[in-house]
Amino acid sequence: MTQPYRIGFLLWDGLTQLDMTGPAQVLSRMPGAELHYVWHNLAPVMSDCGLAMVPTRTFADCPPLDMICVPGGVGFVPVMRDPVVIAWLRAQAATAQLVTSVCTGSLILAAAGLLRGYRAGCHWAAGEQLALFGAEFIKERVVIDRNRITAGGVTSGIDFAFRVLEQTHGRDMAEAVQLALEYDPALLGGGTPATARPEILAMVMAQMGERLALREANVAAFAAE
Repeated sequence: MTQPYRIGFLLWDGLTQLDMTGPAQVLSRMPGAELHYVWHNLAPVMSDCGLAMVPTRTFADCPPLDMICVPGGVGFVPVMRDPVVIAWLRAQAATAQLVTSVCTGSLILAAAGLLRGYRAGCHWAAGEQLALFGAEFIKERVVIDRNRITAGGVTSGIDFAFRVLEQTHGRDMAEAVQLALEYDPALLGGGTPATARPEILAMVMAQMGERLALREANVAAFAAE
């Protein structure tokens, strides 16, 4: 009989749903996978695209997890400041086999002190702030450093989940799930600042500029406290 492998996803208001649902879809195919979606209470949590997520566990009744995964999103700073979230992450990380994140979720892990001295991934527009918490930002889709596995922005979470599956159950299992889900993306190119056309990068930075400046100021203020 396959032993259960408990995976807990932190839910929070305003998270980017693909940061969570992408990995969850892949990891749900893991033998013995037991997925928990955790928040303060069991009321639906609204994602940034208006899709509601329903927690299945509270912080108080969540069992010890084998793997923690923290998704990101634009409005992650209040989550960094939530003492209950931080205490729960620290307690679970003390015994979890894997401590993981997608996108700006790594900044939430970093705020809990769980990435100090580690190499970590993050969304390209926020990753440099990991240094404020003693982590080294690595511009890769998936970054593995000991038992910390952190993904870059949003869609990187799918690649991240396959790396977790490969690490825990081998390449054959990972490729079998990949085939079953028909994950074989044909990209346009230009999905990172390094590969985007200059005019597209300038357009996106202009669109994000005010929001990024405010967020960076809030994160820096938190790190300085």
